[in-house]
Amino acid sequence: MTIQQIRNFYDAEPFQPFVIHLADGREIPVPSREFMASAPSGRTVIVYQPNDTWNVIDLLLVTDLEAKPAGNGARRRKR
Repeated sequence: MTIQQIRNFYDAEPFQPFVIHLADGREIPVPSREFMASAPSGRTVIVYQPNDTWNVIDLLLVTDLEAKPAGNGARRRKR
């Protein structure tokens, strides 16, 4: 995976939450732009989680990016 592929998800307008899939099977959610930062070299990104933990991700270990619904409560109600 390249930094440009990650930036395409990061810079999308409007932003859509996404999940980073890693080679070891882990899935790292990125709920909003504020939760991710990239290294100047473009080799790694840091993803922060709502519980104040964080993951340093080597982009060579990323296998897929998956867009997720925004989850803003705008879903249609069932009757």
